[in-house]
Amino acid sequence: MAEPRQLGRYFEDFTVGDVYRHPLGRTISEADNTWFTLLTMNTNQYHFNAHYAKGSPLTGGRMLVNSALTVAVVLGLSVVDISQTAVANLGWTDIRLSHPVYAGDTLYAESLVLAKRESRSRPYAGIVTCFTRGLNQDGDEVCSWRRTVMVYKRDAPYDKDHFPVAKTPLRPPADNPTGSADGEA
Repeated sequence: MAEPRQLGRYFEDFTVGDVYRHPLGRTISEADNTWFTLLTMNTNQYHFNAHYAKGSPLTGGRMLVNSALTVAVVLGLSVVDISQTAVANLGWTDIRLSHPVYAGDTLYAESLVLAKRESRSRPYAGIVTCFTRGLNQDGDEVCSWRRTVMVYKRDAPYDKDHFPVAKTPLRPPADNPTGSADGEA
């Protein structure tokens, strides 16, 4: 029988004052920055024109990572702990971009639970507010914000039992019953 999965936190799991150091880091490549910048139609040349960026007095002549990409990656890093079981994002406030990010930088994220309350209109959910910040590999804070999300309570039925039932049981292939790489036990 398959083990039940546990990914993310339910409303009951949050405690005001808890700090989550989100488990993954993400290195931003030049390709990440270029694709994101072009995809989002950001025409500021500091993000995609190395020759142009060389003339900048603020960037040390380097191309900047698009700040929206920085925010998106730090947000994504926080999902596993903050909003994996979210019904909806309710808002971000006080967004700060406090340090430049360059291709090759690795981003990390941590969050502090600031507040929580039961939803007044949805008995299956609660509201959680966190302060999240992104750090680079040197420990410099690169961005921060307050974020409020509506998350499911543990007994909410809406995020459960969505995995499809297989038409056939899971078994090792007939030509390799042991599952070893070379077919030998």
